[in-house]
Amino acid sequence: MAPSRTRPLSPSTVSVLRALADGVTYGFDVMDATSLASGTVYPILARVERRKLVVASWEDPATHRDTGRPARKYYRLTESGRVALDDAMARYRALGTLDPERA
Repeated sequence: MAPSRTRPLSPSTVSVLRALADGVTYGFDVMDATSLASGTVYPILARVERRKLVVASWEDPATHRDTGRPARKYYRLTESGRVALDDAMARYRALGTLDPERA
């Protein structure tokens, strides 16, 4: 069987995964932590969820009903996601294109 080929993670994807690794769990907070727009963050979250690098869950419906706002979807990095993040950060560092303090 041929080896599995996956595209390397983009710098924006690394930033999103790094935010999740740092404990950010909610999409708007990921936007704040990364300074990326919603049109970048949410497609990345959907892609990494499909790749099983993150898992997502919806908050309890009573919570958002009681506060009068839409439901929030929370994201958590999986072990595969942590490995992919570590590999990507090492790759970018080796290329000299990643400042680990800003990723």
